[in-house]
Amino acid sequence: MVLRKNFDEELNKLHEDLAKMCKIVESMIDDSITSLSDIDRELGSTLSDIDKSVDEMELNIEKQCMRLLIRQQPVAKDLVKVTSALKVITDLERIGDQAENIGEIVVQYPEKRSVTEPKRIKKMSEIAVAMVHQSVEAFLNASVGGADMVISTDDIMDRLFTEVKDDLIKMLVEDSSSADEAVSLLMVAKYFEKIGDYAVNVAEWARYLVTGEHREFQ
Repeated sequence: MVLRKNFDEELNKLHEDLAKMCKIVESMIDDSITSLSDIDRELGSTLSDIDKSVDEMELNIEKQCMRLLIRQQPVAKDLVKVTSALKVITDLERIGDQAENIGEIVVQYPEKRSVTEPKRIKKMSEIAVAMVHQSVEAFLNASVGGADMVISTDDIMDRLFTEVKDDLIKMLVEDSSSADEAVSLLMVAKYFEKIGDYAVNVAEWARYLVTGEHREFQ
């Protein structure tokens, strides 16, 4: 009973830290789009430091998982929970990397903008935040329904990326003088699309917790 209690307490701590890591990553996505919209280079540059803290959180959670595996030697469902968490933190760390990449683009952005940011990029950022939040909630609560919603939303994200790409290509055909800005915005859209992909990965692990089967929906 004591061992079970200790395991449950450590597992709860693991879930709390995962939720904290997710919250920071969500704020990074918000900051990345704000920095882009306002061309706030200072805000964009802070994402690099925040990403380092996300990397540290990944390492700390990884250590927690390894301690649980070594000390508690979990089996069956408990083993699945711990090993899945190791996969999830990797995807969260990669999401943070995408937000940092957007910040780096903002830092290098020209003083005067000649290309208007496509409205669909803002929509992509909002969907990205929602997908990340819901995928982690689905994982922490072992919710197949929540995971399936994230997985189905990925089609919307992919469509928006295609539309942004088409809009920017059309813009370049009409005026090629702003090619660098257009390419930067296309990269931003791609980073948000990748965030959606990583959120789907998390959702897949949430389904795995419940079904015992890991399917890739990408």
